[in-house]
Amino acid sequence: MEAFRIFIVEDDVFYGEMLKHHLSLNPDNEVHLFKTGNDCLKNLFKAPSLISLDYSLPDMSGLDVMKQIRKDNMDVPIIIVSGQEDISTAVTLLREGAYDYFVKDPDVKDRLWNVIKKIRENLQLRHEISYLKEEIGKKYEFRNVIKGNSPAIKQIFNLTEKAIKTNITVSITGETGTGKELVAKAIHYNSTRAKKPFVAVNVSAIPGELIESEMFGHEKGSFTGAATRKIGKFELAQGGTIFLDEIGEMDQNMQSKLLRVLQERELTRVGGNDTIKIDVRLIVATNRNLTEEVHKGNFREDLYYRLLGLPIEIPPLRYRGNDILLLAKYFVDEFCTENKMPRFSITESAQNKLMRYSFPGNVRELKAIMELATVLSDTDQIDESHISFNSTDLSGNFLLEENTLEEYNRKIIRFYLRKYNENVLQVAQKLDIGKSTIYRMLKDNQI
Repeated sequence: MEAFRIFIVEDDVFYGEMLKHHLSLNPDNEVHLFKTGNDCLKNLFKAPSLISLDYSLPDMSGLDVMKQIRKDNMDVPIIIVSGQEDISTAVTLLREGAYDYFVKDPDVKDRLWNVIKKIRENLQLRHEISYLKEEIGKKYEFRNVIKGNSPAIKQIFNLTEKAIKTNITVSITGETGTGKELVAKAIHYNSTRAKKPFVAVNVSAIPGELIESEMFGHEKGSFTGAATRKIGKFELAQGGTIFLDEIGEMDQNMQSKLLRVLQERELTRVGGNDTIKIDVRLIVATNRNLTEEVHKGNFREDLYYRLLGLPIEIPPLRYRGNDILLLAKYFVDEFCTENKMPRFSITESAQNKLMRYSFPGNVRELKAIMELATVLSDTDQIDESHISFNSTDLSGNFLLEENTLEEYNRKIIRFYLRKYNENVLQVAQKLDIGKSTIYRMLKDNQI
């Protein structure tokens, strides 16, 4: 962290030198002493971190110096040091933007020392937050987030680039596990709003009676249990992006309230009267077909068109061809890096097994499968035996495999035996077949 530059503006030479000596005891402090307000103003180009300003200077008042500094749009903390205690003057100075007001006495040097320590800690915290935001931005650079070379993914790249350049509302559709929130974060952290908050809300996870309070906040005492004021998600996202996941699960009463907020760009907390202006970028996501929901009367048509904006449809993993193998290798490498393990290769038989699977859980499922496979392998290779599918979805696999009818029958019976803990009677009832058929297949090691 660079030196903490302090300006002391003081016409009392002895007092000024005393403060300079005391504050210079910290080698990270770079202290400059000026005798007039004009001398201070002429040196503002040095970008001070803090200014200790005598209220009574020979050429102008401390208030005039402070106003000039603020006029130049500098938000440097200014501490006014006065020879006398005057409450009205102190109040005026604080209203004009002074950081603090000290009466000139022997304790000023210690109070300044404590204030500098506090300001330095806050600056360090801001630097750390800024650094973390930059790192998050790098992490969510959209070509790092969205992996693939398939035509469908190249189209996602194209639409994401367009979304980043504007504040248009974005509606993301796709099956569960395809990475809708990752795309939303990639848009936010690469846009002009990247340094402002990204607030994600899973609409389906909030009880209907609480959703308005969660979204728009509430005032103290507005309902039973509202012991304090609560700031809602929209206010928390001020200046940034709010991501409403599973928007199709929102009930119609809340839909109408959301529509009003989006139209007016303002909200009122539950139990409140004041309107609060909001400036947020909206991204929504759903695994439902909202067009069908509108036709069924489950979703307001006017809200649908308000949310549509730039539509981005994320394809299921099973339709992305060789992206499956690219992602599988990426997840293995990522897992190895995180766990300080050597790199693993994926055998051809394992790759073929992956390509035959339908991935009903999409990218999220593939990640879990590859991490488990990496753990199960005793060598530096992931083989077919390490690839374990635990999905309850049968149809997708069947569509991708070419089996005889007898082989399909065995797979179905094997699946239901696992599902019902080897309870032959229960499986026979579910499949409407005789118990003897299952026992015979078990006896002959066919299942």
